[in-house]
Amino acid sequence: MSKHTLSVLVENRPGVLARVASLFSRRGFNIDSLAVGQTEHPDISRMTIVVNVEDLPLEQVTKQLNKLVNVLKIVELDPSQSVQRELMLIKVRADAETRSHVLELVQLFRARCVDVAAEAVTIEVTGTTDKLEAFIRVLEPFGIKELVQSGMVAVGRGARSITDRSLRALERTA
Repeated sequence: MSKHTLSVLVENRPGVLARVASLFSRRGFNIDSLAVGQTEHPDISRMTIVVNVEDLPLEQVTKQLNKLVNVLKIVELDPSQSVQRELMLIKVRADAETRSHVLELVQLFRARCVDVAAEAVTIEVTGTTDKLEAFIRVLEPFGIKELVQSGMVAVGRGARSITDRSLRALERTA
């Protein structure tokens, strides 16, 4: 199995997310990561979906996605041709004795400390999945109290935008 990142432009309407997610579910695919948000055009949302599948079934799913009325465009993003990031907030035990060492690690990973309490610090870090996993590993000895992680967001490198043509297509159907 291999991971694939799909950037799916959809109409910004109620129920679209449920229809897309149920399509994956009906095909027996587990979505590893899902992030959805409005684009620079208020009528269009972008879903970034990371799924672990074989190549052939992925093609079947993309064909089925294209049949959904609210789906405007699907692009598979190659990691070398796109910028891909995740966000993580992690609360770590950090008393007076260990706080300086934790804050050194925050700087080393180019993260930010967003909250400080007497016995813990909350850290914000963005980056690739590998970077976030490495950050977790170095913080585990201090004691992770809580962790929350976003889904992957991604955009193709360069000047081209996949939303331009999709917006024109949406305007023609309106």
